Amino acid sequence: MTSPQDESKTQNLFTESGYYQPTESSSTSMLADVEDRPSPPVNRYHGGIDFGLLALRLALGAILGAHGLQKVFGLFGGPGIDGTARMLESMGYTAQPTLLAWVTGLSELIGAVLVVLGLFTQIGAAAILGVTVNMIYVQWRGGFFEPNGFEFELLLATVAFALLFTGSGRIALDVNTPWRRRPVPFGLFFLLIAAAAAVVVIVLAR
Repeated sequence: MTSPQDESKTQNLFTESGYYQPTESSSTSMLADVEDRPSPPVNRYHGGIDFGLLALRLALGAILGAHGLQKVFGLFGGPGIDGTARMLESMGYTAQPTLLAWVTGLSELIGAVLVVLGLFTQIGAAAILGVTVNMIYVQWRGGFFEPNGFEFELLLATVAFALLFTGSGRIALDVNTPWRRRPVPFGLFFLLIAAAAAVVVIVLAR
């Protein structure tokens, strides 16, 4: 049973045409409920992006790591350091080819390990980018398409370039580092280093 006071309060919520008319107090309480709801965190976990970045890192690291093992240790039918030095000489890198073979092989190998682990990701990506830019320069005259073109090296360089500015993602050892949370300034810094290294090698070693 409802009291006459409750019935009068209920009737006051309706207009003469029979439509519900909320009171100011009810509207205020509804707004308060909305405001009290916690907003989603800005840095929340996004599984799709992180998984995609992991896939890119693994693919880039596997390809460059295999090439680095070929150059440094002669694995997978690779030429080893001596063969790599001769290959670089044939490409026009005639100044200190043995030293350059070590630099190239270790840049590929160490860069691949860092990218796969997501540890100092921008450093690894910069090392890979410096090597691939030189390969693009060498194969530029062969046109864009394989077998003599630079399309494959351009793809690898683009992935390395992207990782400079995206960072490793959360599925990585870099997850709690400032360069993972703010990758753009660090990416710009290491992009300049990669570009400078590529130019120095092209100018001094050819």
